[in-house]
Amino acid sequence: MTEEPEVLTRVESGVGRITLNRPKALHALNHPMCDLIIAALLDWQDNAAVLSVLIDHAGERGFCAGGDIRMIAESGAGDASAARAFFHAEYRLNHLLFDYPKPVTAIVDGIVMGGGVGISEPAVVRIATEHTTYAMPETGIGLFPDVGGGWFLPRLPGFAGTWLALTGARLKAADTVALGIHTHFMPSDEVEVFRTILTADPGFPVDIADELAVDPGEAPLDAHIDTIDRLFAHDTVEAIVAALEAENTDWARTQLAVLKTKSPQSLKVTLRQLRTGAHLTSFAENMAMEYRLGGRVVRTHDFQEGVRAVIVDKDNTPHWSPADLAGVTDAALDALFAPLPAGEEWTPL
Repeated sequence: MTEEPEVLTRVESGVGRITLNRPKALHALNHPMCDLIIAALLDWQDNAAVLSVLIDHAGERGFCAGGDIRMIAESGAGDASAARAFFHAEYRLNHLLFDYPKPVTAIVDGIVMGGGVGISEPAVVRIATEHTTYAMPETGIGLFPDVGGGWFLPRLPGFAGTWLALTGARLKAADTVALGIHTHFMPSDEVEVFRTILTADPGFPVDIADELAVDPGEAPLDAHIDTIDRLFAHDTVEAIVAALEAENTDWARTQLAVLKTKSPQSLKVTLRQLRTGAHLTSFAENMAMEYRLGGRVVRTHDFQEGVRAVIVDKDNTPHWSPADLAGVTDAALDALFAPLPAGEEWTPL
């Protein structure tokens, strides 16, 4: 019996269809999947018969839970060449979608984390449903919010992106729509209606989504957004921790407890990534920064230990090194962010 491809690509009535088809892994991206999507997008970008692109997933479970973390960790335990090759392709895919000349729609009907965020955030139409759960949880495994996180997160309202990146908080659709992470909300049983209308009018996904979208309800995060903007505005993790300690509220104590479970190295890398990304003038510059980080961070103790504790052994008791923020020096951060040798930098397609 022949297995189905992990990505299904086809053109239907003027719509370039990309369906993630790796349900047992919650459609987590691997290198071949990135290559398949890139090939389809390149084929369609100058094809007059394709008026827009639609990204969705097969089956009931999740949109895309991230990237192939086990492979990345195994590669990082060696020379990281396979991990770098994956990042190079994945980040080219992210950039291709960001600059794509035709409107892209992502139907985010389920879990979306990491790599899934990277292929949905560049879309013009980003549809959330009652099944949507969004997070960038990388600091919990010793990584950082890549796939464009350094660009998208600091451009969310206020300092919500900083809070999301450092804590790995999970959001449902009411909050993601309120923050602009997703552009529209519609009940999952309306998604098929959207697909049907899009095939009849493939050039206007924004208008169709505007017509079908409904109010997702009150955003729970609204109650804390002013506090987030005040406490997470600081430019060092130590200052954010101190502000949370001084706040002395249940919510602040909860955030502080969460931060204390994260890799100190990842927290500092992530904050510098977001503060740097906020001032970059192109998405390509951001992806080049993240590529430098990616190939280096996956070889560090904290990434290897985070994957062991959370994904492999599942004991959820990582032993970070350095064990505290004070042990993560500016020199160590500078080395992770430093330019790569000539000929090794990431470049877009």
